Amino acid sequence: MGVPWTITVEATTAAVAEAAIAAGFAEVGRLDGILSDYDPASELCRLSAAAPMAHPVPVSADMWNVLDRAVAIREASAGAFDPSVGPLTTLWRQARRTGRLPRPERLAAARAAVGSGALVLVPDRRAVRLPLAGTRLDLGGIGMGYAADRALEVIADRGVRTAMIDASGDIRVSAAPAGTRGWRIATAPHGGPAGADQPLELAHAALTTSGDAYQGVEIDGVRYSHIVDPRTGLGVVGRTAVMVIAPDCTSADALATALSVLGPGAGLATLGRFPGTAALFSVLDAGHVRQIASPGWPAGAAQHPARSGKP
Repeated sequence: MGVPWTITVEATTAAVAEAAIAAGFAEVGRLDGILSDYDPASELCRLSAAAPMAHPVPVSADMWNVLDRAVAIREASAGAFDPSVGPLTTLWRQARRTGRLPRPERLAAARAAVGSGALVLVPDRRAVRLPLAGTRLDLGGIGMGYAADRALEVIADRGVRTAMIDASGDIRVSAAPAGTRGWRIATAPHGGPAGADQPLELAHAALTTSGDAYQGVEIDGVRYSHIVDPRTGLGVVGRTAVMVIAPDCTSADALATALSVLGPGAGLATLGRFPGTAALFSVLDAGHVRQIASPGWPAGAAQHPARSGKP
């Protein structure tokens, strides 16, 4: 999936551990062949290439699971997360390379192929329709989380109940290692010194990070993120990052992207619709880091309590 993956397990024997880890990596590889937006032979790319569709197309169980969850989070976030954002992410990558905003007519054309009308799910047939010309699905904000969840399930099927999947910072853990309260995961405030935050201790949970403390581009005196706001087609303005804890990595992955777009004010309100979740925003402003934690964020892991308002 274009990033390093690490799988750590606690098992009865080395042979059991090695077999479980191999099975986990095999599952990630299988899902890459389904969810990749770079491989033209993937199910996702073939689905996008078929737009516009006159009739719904049946999809695999994995594709359905991801798209169904993506649409639910799109609706809950008022479009701040959108799996049909592909035309806009392609256009914004070009803008970042050239240092110029997209031409208005190109931005308008891309926006016309994105949104709630661009992806239609047909549950009774497990089918999908992309009715608009130019629509391109992009699961970069949710696919990796889903793969982490599935890898952990495959490992559990091998009899291993204590494991951690680390997909380059998207983390999913099962039971705590023996003699501990949870997997210790080091964190740092974005834009701040490493080790400034207390490590998190997590079990049966996921942690993902999204945001723009370091990446971005300045165009006409405005600093834009590499993260695209599907509602505008442009990168998010400002330097904000967010960590999300959730019961599963699929939700944590997508919510981290949505909250990066929404910011702390609307983001915390959206997060409240998802039981068992918590978030920590880090806003870098004039060289100072301001942290804003949601209710439920582990004590000691944030420097400031939750507050309302946008950064």
